[in-house]
Amino acid sequence: MTDASNTPMGNPGDILNWPMLKISYRTDADRIADLLPPGIEPGAEPNVNLTIYNFPVPDVPEYGIVTTVSADYQGEAGEYTLGYGIDQESAIFISQETNGQPKYPCTTEYYRMMNKVSARCTHQGYTFVEFNGESTGVNEPMDEWVQNEWWIKVSRAVSVGGPATGYDFPPHVVHVRSKYGTAHREAVNGELVLRDSPWDPLARLLPMQEQLSAHLWWPIFLDRSITLAGPLDPDAFLPFADTISGSRWPGQNGAPPVAA
Repeated sequence: MTDASNTPMGNPGDILNWPMLKISYRTDADRIADLLPPGIEPGAEPNVNLTIYNFPVPDVPEYGIVTTVSADYQGEAGEYTLGYGIDQESAIFISQETNGQPKYPCTTEYYRMMNKVSARCTHQGYTFVEFNGESTGVNEPMDEWVQNEWWIKVSRAVSVGGPATGYDFPPHVVHVRSKYGTAHREAVNGELVLRDSPWDPLARLLPMQEQLSAHLWWPIFLDRSITLAGPLDPDAFLPFADTISGSRWPGQNGAPPVAA
């Protein structure tokens, strides 16, 4: 059982006490390259990163799952974000419009009971991620670190009676630079299961070759900036403009693609 004296505490039931569940796995490098628009390059390792959480945004609970892949922009290592699946609808549209943050509706069940850790994410009736495991309960300290996250801000041209072929705002990379500390971190022994879904095609487009790690993380938020980093080639980006439900998953005129 977990040593309660060694874990972060606060007001009982306060969701600020909830850790984030972070899971990484290795996929095929070519699969990541297929999802990256020209101008963003695959990272050194073909890793997919999932973060499942319950956190107040801004002051009410938001359950969500963040999906990123290792990717570089202009020689700087970081993570290209494919989606933030969240259950708080009020935050979806404003986040997309303002910063290009690829949020979309998703239902997440996530809890810890003693050492048991369980998570399940569902969108449009399809459960696409499941995780079950056991926490070691042992704190694993981490140094402060900086995460670079790449989003895309873009607005297609107004169109009537046919597909848009241009832009009201052409595609730009948004650089999210976050600095974190760690209040507490626990390794989790468990199994990630990816299930096929036309709405969140993780299992098909980023199949798992090897699960690398899973841990519970209580972050310390030290700094964050969100800035326009630079434009992408608008013509080369056009095939990447149709996406599913506000995510960066490739779609067909806003609908999920037909399963291959």
